[in-house]
Amino acid sequence: MTEFTTSKDGTMIAFSRQGKGNPLILIDGAFCHRNFGANVKLPQYLTNHFMVYTYDRRGRGESGNTLPFSLEREFEDLQAVIDETSGDAFVYGISSGAALALEAVKYGVNIKKLVVFESPYIVDSSRNPFPANYLETIQSLLKENKPAKAVKYFMGTGIGLPPFVVWMMQLMPAWKQMKKIAHTLEYDTLLLKNYGSGEPFQNEDWQEVNIPVLVISGTKSEKWAQNAMKHLAEVLPDARHLDLEGQSHLVSPRVIAPHITNFLKDGVNE
Repeated sequence: MTEFTTSKDGTMIAFSRQGKGNPLILIDGAFCHRNFGANVKLPQYLTNHFMVYTYDRRGRGESGNTLPFSLEREFEDLQAVIDETSGDAFVYGISSGAALALEAVKYGVNIKKLVVFESPYIVDSSRNPFPANYLETIQSLLKENKPAKAVKYFMGTGIGLPPFVVWMMQLMPAWKQMKKIAHTLEYDTLLLKNYGSGEPFQNEDWQEVNIPVLVISGTKSEKWAQNAMKHLAEVLPDARHLDLEGQSHLVSPRVIAPHITNFLKDGVNE
């Protein structure tokens, strides 16, 4: 069942909840929402242990999209969902949703413990960094009402997919969904801040994330993604890294769910 909460700027944010136990909020990455993407099947593996909240980030699904956008609005949206729980919650974020969760902690959002999977940071020379005009190019394509070109640019230059893979994606049913919410690519890109430059993290950037964090990457993911997550776990004040054997960025909900559960339930009273 869809419910709605109101963010600080008046935007209506759609969410669902199911299960029993301590509240756990799932945050999607680029293009995804409650009915589309990596987290759709994940709740079924978690609801025996948690009250699982899924929500449509602003501009997606049934949520509103009040403009102008700023990063603070995404953090306030998450806080609005948390306010529907006991007042603080566990959080799991995947890809740019992981970046959102990390930045939300810095902003002061009430998160007790956090699990992040492969936030798309680039911290070494194992792949090309994002171009200096990466954000501006996406913004320009969206302003010119060219969502398909924005998606292709994001897939090729941002994610680093080969041209033939990007071409083939246009033939898949999901392509229409991605074009429909291409306007949110600007939001995901802003969340990455300057962490796509190929430079190592600065410790001082992460000291405010002083909650327990489990940082996960798949052993079949691109080397740059694995390296970034290992480095992230090193600079966070209270974190550990987990190599998820045999998994790529398209992580299996069934495989990752037990690790989320074990980490979040460890030392927590029911």
